Amino acid sequence: MAPTHVLRCCQRGLAWIPVIFIALVVCWSYYAYVVELCITTIQSPGEKIVYLVLFHLSFVMFVWSYWKTIFTRPASPSKEFCLPKVEKEQYEKEERPENQQEILKRVASSLPLYTRTGAGAIRYCDRCQVIKPDRCHHCSACDMCVLKMDHHCPWVNNCVGFSNYKYFILFLAYSLVYCLFIAATVLQYFIKFWTLCRRKSAENCPQNELPDTHAKFHVLFLFFVAAMFCISILSLFSYHLWLVGKNRSTIEAFRAPVFRNGPDKNGFSLGFTKNIAQVFGDEKKYWLLPVFTSQGDGLTFPTRLVNIDPEQPTVILQPDSSKSAEDGSIPQSPLSDSQNRLLGSEQHISDDHSSIDPLKSDGTDVITVYVESES
Repeated sequence: MAPTHVLRCCQRGLAWIPVIFIALVVCWSYYAYVVELCITTIQSPGEKIVYLVLFHLSFVMFVWSYWKTIFTRPASPSKEFCLPKVEKEQYEKEERPENQQEILKRVASSLPLYTRTGAGAIRYCDRCQVIKPDRCHHCSACDMCVLKMDHHCPWVNNCVGFSNYKYFILFLAYSLVYCLFIAATVLQYFIKFWTLCRRKSAENCPQNELPDTHAKFHVLFLFFVAAMFCISILSLFSYHLWLVGKNRSTIEAFRAPVFRNGPDKNGFSLGFTKNIAQVFGDEKKYWLLPVFTSQGDGLTFPTRLVNIDPEQPTVILQPDSSKSAEDGSIPQSPLSDSQNRLLGSEQHISDDHSSIDPLKSDGTDVITVYVESES
């Protein structure tokens, strides 16, 4: 029986087969388009120049985003989510799940965590021995916990998560543009070559100025491949655009995240504009470039406070944003900081959790929420 590490090396080697396949298809498409179509088939110099410039622009952006998606290492939880040495020893010695959960709760009380397991327990990875941050999941293929994990993609041989999700979206976008451009520009020559192939001879095809060479087979096959990939990528790209607009990962789309008050599929949704900014950042000039501009650190995420969390500090919601900004009373606990990023200029978090009187103003409704802090 082969050792485990040998099997692991074989699995890692085989995992690169889909990436190598895509690389070979892309290299062949480059040769077929540039050499066989633009240089050999197209006769007009102006048409050649325009096609070559636009093709290389889409090709560079496609390869750049694909490269970044493949070779950007998935982000993992920081050391603060690891159990301290004393608690770790206690956790390993305990046999009862209830006592283990008490240990995890003590450690997690100082961490910015909102989500729980389906049973309401602290999310802990026994494999990586870390408390999972919100939206973090363990990838069995990568054998690590990945921040804001979306899915493991075999076509990039990498986990798509917080560190490379923007690159993955751009990879889908530019691959779609690449295939659409090839299919659109090759179509007229595909029709001419297809007509030529259906004739018994080139002489029987009137007004045919195309050379009868092996280029026609590259052009015909290039159109079929581009159209096939275009259809498959379009559906996947549309689905991920919908996920970005909802601020959900693929995992969260199939299984809603569980908060302390229960599952909420829209728990991380902040509105369409803010959801887009979560992935692409605030500066629109960088949106189309495969450079990292996503908001946050992947460890904490602003949440939608539709269901009030009973373990969160007291929150007062008031419509006058200018007053709350002037007060400057923002607590220093990690959970309150995460809430404050979400509420922006519309909500105010108070330092005093013991007793708070409702604010009163003429013609303005005030909502006061009393919540007990976790002891």
